[in-house]
Amino acid sequence: MKTSRKIALLGLLTALCFVLSYIEFLLPLPSFGVPGVKLGLANLCVMAALWLVGAKEAAAINLIRIILNWAIFGSFTGLLYSLAGGFLSFLAMLLLKKSGRFSPIGISAAAGALHNVGQLAVAMLLTDAAALWYYTPVLIICGLAAGAVNGLVFSAILLRLQRKENHHE
Repeated sequence: MKTSRKIALLGLLTALCFVLSYIEFLLPLPSFGVPGVKLGLANLCVMAALWLVGAKEAAAINLIRIILNWAIFGSFTGLLYSLAGGFLSFLAMLLLKKSGRFSPIGISAAAGALHNVGQLAVAMLLTDAAALWYYTPVLIICGLAAGAVNGLVFSAILLRLQRKENHHE
């Protein structure tokens, strides 16, 4: 990929990541009585960067998204939650993709669940850990479900991009 095209794609993915995060911030989602339940739409951009550009660039987009969201919408504790969740979810994406054994759907589902595990770990460090064990099953199930849906969406996007690339060759 040419440098100028790569820079444009990274800028677009970063901006889209932020827009999706903002949309998610505005959406009143059912939380099932558990704080922190989200769709994780911005992970679509992180996955796109991982597949289309590379791991370093995807990690940078993930970190930039977290910092931008914190600067505009968040608190310091929110930053800690996002960093822990973002790190674990990205690690899952990277390792599972490298293994070559998982589809984007499986990778995204695992990333969604591990994002919630990272947030739970921070919450347990900051608050009464015993009370949080009750949230664990719901957060993991919600993370798996949201991640799987994002994985389905990403798979459809990836298929279209691959068709477009094959058409232009």
